[in-house]
Amino acid sequence: MSVQSETGRATTKLIATMLGGVLVLVSFLAQWFFADTTSIEGQSPGNFYADALACVGALLLAIPLWWHAAKCLLSGHMHMDELVALAIMAAMAMREYQTAGVVAFFLLISNLIETRTALGARASIESLVHLAPTKARRILSGGTEEEVEAHKLVPGDLVQVRPGDNIPADGRIVEGSSTINEANITGESLPAEKTVGQDVFGGTNNVTGALRIEVTKVGRDTTLGRVQDLILEAERTKIPLMRLIDQYASWYTPVTLMLAGVVWFFTRDMTKTISLLVIACPCALILATPTAIVAALSAAARLGVYIKDVSNLEWARRLTAVVFDKTGTLTTGELAVTRLAPAPDVDAVELLRAAMSVERLSTHPVARAIVAVANQARVSVDAATGFEEVAGKGVTGMLNDQTVLVGRRSWVEERGADLSTLAGETYREPDGMSTLYVVKNDRCLGWIGLEDRTRPEARQAMDELRSLGVRQLIMVTGDRWSVAQRVAEEMGCSDVQAEVLPQDKLALVSALKAKNHTVAVVGDGVNDAPALAAGHLGIAMGAAGSDVAMNSASVALMSNDLRRLPFLVSLSRATTKVIWQNLIFGISFIIIVEIAIVFGNVHPMLAALLHLLSSAIVVFNSARMVRFGEHIESHRPQPRDAKASPLPGRVALQPVVG
Repeated sequence: MSVQSETGRATTKLIATMLGGVLVLVSFLAQWFFADTTSIEGQSPGNFYADALACVGALLLAIPLWWHAAKCLLSGHMHMDELVALAIMAAMAMREYQTAGVVAFFLLISNLIETRTALGARASIESLVHLAPTKARRILSGGTEEEVEAHKLVPGDLVQVRPGDNIPADGRIVEGSSTINEANITGESLPAEKTVGQDVFGGTNNVTGALRIEVTKVGRDTTLGRVQDLILEAERTKIPLMRLIDQYASWYTPVTLMLAGVVWFFTRDMTKTISLLVIACPCALILATPTAIVAALSAAARLGVYIKDVSNLEWARRLTAVVFDKTGTLTTGELAVTRLAPAPDVDAVELLRAAMSVERLSTHPVARAIVAVANQARVSVDAATGFEEVAGKGVTGMLNDQTVLVGRRSWVEERGADLSTLAGETYREPDGMSTLYVVKNDRCLGWIGLEDRTRPEARQAMDELRSLGVRQLIMVTGDRWSVAQRVAEEMGCSDVQAEVLPQDKLALVSALKAKNHTVAVVGDGVNDAPALAAGHLGIAMGAAGSDVAMNSASVALMSNDLRRLPFLVSLSRATTKVIWQNLIFGISFIIIVEIAIVFGNVHPMLAALLHLLSSAIVVFNSARMVRFGEHIESHRPQPRDAKASPLPGRVALQPVVG
């Protein structure tokens, strides 16, 4: 059943409840208004009017409770409504219609609070549907536009998205550039700059420029659709504490009825018995866990953290070890040129021009990095011919009848290159940096150093995890030891494993689990899928737009901000704390008030009011979790300026004119 229909039913119940409550309230007014009026028989007509109004109001309020209690009994499922129904029935049998009406009114209000809380969670989920527009401007073959239903789009369609419009489906920009607000997907409040060739997500908002987008995914296959599925999947799951409560719930009603029978047997006071049944209704206990979980899921979704199973919150708070993949997790995964070492009598411009002229014909990440820095430096390009790429080694091409090699040192040496001009400490390759040698006609022009830069916020995330008591922070990578050690030292990792194969990652996770560690594995979700599945908690970073990441991980971080990880640990611990606060309060409240009923004189009306108050306290206590993590600011990595090299003969990457 949809949220709209359930909301309609809840509204109808609220109207009926308020109508019944008004009738009961009027009965009190009638009793007071006719208090000094006596009939011929010496009876106050106010009693008759009050009883009649209260009886009608109590029946209007009680029938839904009786009906639900009967259905639960027939289905073999024990629910709190049995206690409520019995208390109201006893009050009406004693002709205490006003008492029955007030008790039913407050109990129905408690039920409506519970219903509205659940509906609020589902409404927040279904509201994601409305983020994607219902209409789209599809571009026809002649260049004209037609307005179509968004759900009728198919992959390959071209759509026009104007400033202020929501993007109708996942796609790739083929024309134009703009600023895109992706907060509803990634949790980043700062808009992202997008241009030709970059992916965009359905349901995000186009802020500034006009875009022409080629549709790649539609409907449930879009990132927004997958996010909806993740939240719905989380809503259907339960943490172990919830399952424990369910296990003992079937005993609660029989035990409560037995206690009520004992009170009646010894006191013969039906008022006390009714009060005990009313206060024993475990509304506060029923609301204790789901309200906190809903608030926690809402807080996580606000920051682009989506949890498949709420039981993962249990693992998150108990983490003692985190295994990080390096590339794309602790580092950006994008190589950048950070050093140039031109040979003696070779200009840096000549070195870059030779490398770019050949590398621009390659699609390798190394080639893109060289082309990017050459473009930034406005280096002119020569036309290369005879291009050839040797996998894992380098590229070669012809420039003005001269052979140019760009690749690993060992490879260019195999091809006969003379590297003697780069001898000495001046040209020693720095640790942790990948180098490409540029050779023209067997003459070495120098080397270009590239680095996969660490994420600016990663070190802060590591420090926060340590402050939360997570001591084992281990980085694993298939990269060289020199590179791995540089990154691990910069991140402050407790251990590092380099040059590992996928099976080695699995072995590391298994070894940590064998030492009774609660292990989380953090990766990009693509080549880390087996390791993500092996950990107690698999966390995929940058999952927006990645089906593999969403499928392989138990938690999806839609952005690349690692500070979401300590946030998840803190959220888990805070949620557990709130749940225990709610449960302890609910249990203590029931016990204390029941003792007061047995040894004092708590009227059923007061008991019903106290019952409503306890439910409201639990709901408001849980609602505090919605604002959890508001201190976390959006992160947008800023380009780090390359510093001048301290080594002679090496130049800083400043723009040069060719």
